[in-house]
Amino acid sequence: MFAEQRIPYSQTNAFSKIALDYLKGDEKLRSFYAESPTLNGIAETIKQKQVQIIDRNTLVRTLLEQYDHIQANTEVINNIKKLANDNCFTICTAHQPNLFTGPLYFIYKILHTIKLAKVLQQELTGFDFVPVYYMGSEDADFAELNHTYVDGKKIEWKKEQKGAVGRMVVDKSLVQLIDELEGQLIVEKHGAEVIDLLRSCYSAGKDIQTATFELVNHLYGEYGLVVLIPDHPAYKAQMISLFDQELFQNTSANIVQQTSKKLEEHYNVQAHPREINLFYLKGDIRERIIRKEESFLVHNTTLSFSADEIRAELSNHPERFSPNVILRGLFQETILPNLVFIGGGGELAYWLQLKDLFEYYKVVYPVLVLRNSFLILEKKWKQKITSLDLSIPDIFKSPVDLMNLVVERKSTNQVSLNSNFQKANAFYNDLKTQAVAIDPTLGKHVAALEARSLRYLQELEKKMLRAEKRKYTDEERGIQHLKSALFPANGLQERKENFSSFYAKWGKTFIDQLYKHSLALEQEFMVLIES
Repeated sequence: MFAEQRIPYSQTNAFSKIALDYLKGDEKLRSFYAESPTLNGIAETIKQKQVQIIDRNTLVRTLLEQYDHIQANTEVINNIKKLANDNCFTICTAHQPNLFTGPLYFIYKILHTIKLAKVLQQELTGFDFVPVYYMGSEDADFAELNHTYVDGKKIEWKKEQKGAVGRMVVDKSLVQLIDELEGQLIVEKHGAEVIDLLRSCYSAGKDIQTATFELVNHLYGEYGLVVLIPDHPAYKAQMISLFDQELFQNTSANIVQQTSKKLEEHYNVQAHPREINLFYLKGDIRERIIRKEESFLVHNTTLSFSADEIRAELSNHPERFSPNVILRGLFQETILPNLVFIGGGGELAYWLQLKDLFEYYKVVYPVLVLRNSFLILEKKWKQKITSLDLSIPDIFKSPVDLMNLVVERKSTNQVSLNSNFQKANAFYNDLKTQAVAIDPTLGKHVAALEARSLRYLQELEKKMLRAEKRKYTDEERGIQHLKSALFPANGLQERKENFSSFYAKWGKTFIDQLYKHSLALEQEFMVLIES
């Protein structure tokens, strides 16, 4: 169904310097992570993780309870039960419960997790590897998570609720969004199938984390993916000591600030620690905890605790404390026997600020792997690329550069003055030699003449190119159409488009094909070309 073409991430013009430097093993970053993203690095992490104490009984029990209300795939239940064994480890990715899964990379990063676990099962014998999707359901940034794009059209849930997005409830306005989508997708072969799936998962009265859990389980259950919802008292209870230290000693802020200062010598840092990196989470409240003298206040509320009261609250209700980005990774790696974290460039950037914090708390720092990226290229767009005499790597260039390529390849007129520049250089070199032989001070005068002459030649070349481009208005429109379709808002397709329009075209085969072409540790950008 799809042919593939791999492209180095560096040639896509879409990834940050810190992500690219991490991929190439740049020495400037080496002190900010533990093991490299290789089989040897993962094998070494196994040795370290075997020493860390993991509450496997609680993990298995809570996961089985979580899956109790649905008819779970046998492979999923078997994987959960394997987690009770000391030789079983997880490969993890994490993401918030975006509306209808949000952008395509949500789909890709989970499939990457599944594929890597499968490959490790084959390569590192004597161990079991379970893929886990850790749901960031405590995120309260509703404006970031309440919308998605389907075939370029924005779908937005405007009925705002408060608190953690995962706890928000599916209401009539959200159900109506599915009705809108039906009109858009029903014309496709599998349109009714994806609409029925969304209706089944996002039914009125269900909370968002449960709806997302059911949708992800439907898409990946047959692959054995385990979904973990960390908003649970049994998980938070394991963090009481660490959270207490966070409240009273501001440990993480001090450590991460020092690490960030070193990282800032070469890169922009992604995350900025606060004095207390915890939220208070209760009902529809998820607000920062702020210390003011001897009291602890909950931002934007009237709630206030003394030192003794907040310690009692933490002891009796640990589920009411929610880690922010600085502590979320520690929470994840404390409750899971995890080896690898798969994330996007932004996620890797903030994880690189956290290694010293992990060392302080004696929690094993996972191997970091940049998530897989895809560009889905339907037949019509492949034909357009061919008609413009472009290659697939070419399309990652800017529209201006693409137009220059088209003119260069199609024009019968010579618009490049490269040979003339070379002749001019040779002419002025000879002239300089002749002039300096007469008077050494004339060398600077000849150099000034050369610079002015070359500047005029460059301006002439630009005018010639602009004039030639005017003959290719159809090609220019074609390039603009191609770029806007494949790179919406001048970004990667995967950062904007939702999976549903592709699922409507190809059904479950789309997910299966993505899994087939997913890489493990190869770390290359993948273009999938409809065949």
